[in-house]
Amino acid sequence: MLTLVPTPVGNLEDITLRALRILREADVIAAEDTRHAGILLKHHGISRPLVSLHEHNEATRAKEIAGRLAAGEKIALLTDAGTPGISDPGYRVVRECLDHGLEFTVLPGPSSILPALVGSGLPLHEFYFGGFLPVKSGRRRAVLESALQRTETSVFFESPHRIARSLAVLAELSPERRVCVARELSKKFEEYWRGTAAELSERAAAQPPRGEICLLVAGQD
Repeated sequence: MLTLVPTPVGNLEDITLRALRILREADVIAAEDTRHAGILLKHHGISRPLVSLHEHNEATRAKEIAGRLAAGEKIALLTDAGTPGISDPGYRVVRECLDHGLEFTVLPGPSSILPALVGSGLPLHEFYFGGFLPVKSGRRRAVLESALQRTETSVFFESPHRIARSLAVLAELSPERRVCVARELSKKFEEYWRGTAAELSERAAAQPPRGEICLLVAGQD
């Protein structure tokens, strides 16, 4: 049996009792970064065998995991933060299970997307999640242009090294559009920047935000 286990996006206590039980009972834990996973496991007094599963080895590791599941092992899959498969490894393992009729389950749990949306103060009746914004400037600009054309709120993951440039693009295209930068959610320095694209672009140009960032863009009125 495979269980996809969401892990805290910051605060190590943001994990369910069920998730901790699954981790304790697993024959092996497949983790995006075994060192990072080790910190979480140690914090909760859990010691289980670990194997790495990341974007560079997922295709091969998925087949290995399928073989172990077929042999009756209990395997927990987790990524560095949040839910496996959401802009993180996990999709190929799920596909391998489906292709071979292997049972799996997905636990509910931590995600930075929903806290960012709720805390942004932007409309929530519907929203679009775009994953990580593209690294290349031309493609990133095109994605942000599309976000400005939507009627629903858009939410993206963005690097602290590029957030100032992304905000500058939004300020150029739609300076009065409401946006939000949510950073370091559930951590000590959690912070929300709320305002117009022009206001946040000016703020980021003076002092770019650090840490893990969600960028939210309000839809058209």
